[in-house]
Amino acid sequence: MGVSGTLEYLSDLMSSSGHKHKKRKQLQTVELKVRMDCDGCELKVKKALSSLNGVKSVNINRKQQKVTVTGYVEANKVLKKAKSTGKKAEIWPYVPYNLVAQPYAVTAYDKKAPPGYVRKVDNNVSSTATVTRYEDPYITMFSDENPNACSVM
Repeated sequence: MGVSGTLEYLSDLMSSSGHKHKKRKQLQTVELKVRMDCDGCELKVKKALSSLNGVKSVNINRKQQKVTVTGYVEANKVLKKAKSTGKKAEIWPYVPYNLVAQPYAVTAYDKKAPPGYVRKVDNNVSSTATVTRYEDPYITMFSDENPNACSVM
């Protein structure tokens, strides 16, 4: 434990005597999809998000329309601040396509997704698209796994 960690620990011990203190926020990363067209849009969003209390860094990838905010912040406050700039913003809706069971299902496939990403879908929720499996009866008739295959031959 360094000097700053020791001082912080001691100050917590001293301040906890009879006083209730707020629970600290966890360091987290919030990813947003924000519509940005030019350097001015990018600067406006970066300036607004950097002004939030607890923000450590703001990284922007304009090609993917992705903003990554790291700090002691809450996701809904970051989203609200991003929307206050007048830009269309939402929580980053994409995951790498190899994490989705059926990445090209109607609910997951998105043409606007960056390369290698698909829309995040809950596997628990039944989708509107149903997959029916058609088994060819001739294939199963002569299969080694079919116990009645010998009777046919």
